Amino acid sequence: MRKTQLLLLTSILLSLMTITAFANPDPEASRIAKRDAILREIKPPAIPTQTVSLLSFGAKGDSITDCKPAFDKAMKSAAQHHGLKIVLPAGVYFINGPIHLVSNVCIELQKGARLKFTSDPARYLPMVFTSWEGTLLYNYSPFIYGYQLENISITGEGTIDGNASTTFNTWKNKQEKAQTTSRDMNHNATPLKERIFGANHFLRPQLIQLFECKNILIEGVKITNSPFWCVHLLKSENITVRRVRYDAKNINNDGIDPEYSRNILIEDVDFDNGDDNVAIKAGRDHEGRATAMPSENIIIRNCRFKGLHGVVIGSEMSAGVRNVFIEDCTYGGYCKRGIYLKSNPDRGGFISDVYVNNVTFDQVEDCFFITSFYHGEGKGFATDIHDIFVNGLKCREAKNAGLVVQGFPEKKVRDVYFNNVSIDKAPIGISFTNTENIVMGNVTIGGEVKEPSAAK
Repeated sequence: MRKTQLLLLTSILLSLMTITAFANPDPEASRIAKRDAILREIKPPAIPTQTVSLLSFGAKGDSITDCKPAFDKAMKSAAQHHGLKIVLPAGVYFINGPIHLVSNVCIELQKGARLKFTSDPARYLPMVFTSWEGTLLYNYSPFIYGYQLENISITGEGTIDGNASTTFNTWKNKQEKAQTTSRDMNHNATPLKERIFGANHFLRPQLIQLFECKNILIEGVKITNSPFWCVHLLKSENITVRRVRYDAKNINNDGIDPEYSRNILIEDVDFDNGDDNVAIKAGRDHEGRATAMPSENIIIRNCRFKGLHGVVIGSEMSAGVRNVFIEDCTYGGYCKRGIYLKSNPDRGGFISDVYVNNVTFDQVEDCFFITSFYHGEGKGFATDIHDIFVNGLKCREAKNAGLVVQGFPEKKVRDVYFNNVSIDKAPIGISFTNTENIVMGNVTIGGEVKEPSAAK
């Protein structure tokens, strides 16, 4: 072969190698780079340097004195001083109504401090602008509520007690009429000013809701006895939730619900919830599709899951969810499902770029589950689910199924990658329907087959 031909052939081969390298980068390096770029964007707010005790505003930790007026005064002072750290020493602080936050405030619940909210629904009126199961409306105030704020911190080793078991927890069976009305308003694009609920509608308020806020830290506190979802992060960004502890077993006591929110770090959290531990949402149906504000850039790491489901995406996710990282997590007890992506053809939207790495469960009903037909209902707006990456998933026993992927006939779930998956026991190992390009490597379900037996 002539020298010029050899040089030309070498040049072509090098070009092909370069093209291949760019077309097929190291997926693990790409994931880490993407995750780390998101982490660099998440910065907890600075804690105000000026510190006051709530006692100085008339509060008493005697479980009897109404401390809401003290909180109202403290928030007014924080606004006047452009920031304040409000400290609650050990004691039980009865709050006869909601706490409405202001910007640049930190509430520190010291060890032994307990916020105990009233169980009287009338005290959470007048109504505020909020959201309920993916639909914007006016309803009872969340117990701790912030709207269009920045630099909010709730820290310390104390407890936030919703005290909701005897009242709000009984409303589940009374909510259907208002629930249906809210969904009809969503589908019909009813003007917000006409979406009035509150008294006699039985839509339970959230324990903590931060709505259109940015720069948020929730750290260290224990959350219990919530009226509904525990921490609802709505249309908010730059959020850190770490070392929070849950004992929240009332009905629909989700742990953390990011909705239409971005740049979120959830780490080192001990979940024990009556519903989903983390439920990532992005609006419901018509309203969600019209909003076009996906939930994105969410990192969940070093957590212990216990409750209904570990990490859920959906089912209210019509604006889309992308760039979710679940890594180095384990279990604190039983979960019905480990990782659960759920939608139906009423939702539309998309779920993409979900990364599951080094996650372990003990006994579950289903270990990993994707469905495009949640509750077997809906039509017209199938969800686009694709690019799901699982690398390192373990489970001792799945009592129903190990890996389930259910697409929709007109929009199949595609490009799902399972690597290094080990499920010791499962009656149904794999169930993939209406799917395209499901790739598996090093997957064992029901035990690993060793050397083949020899003929005798």
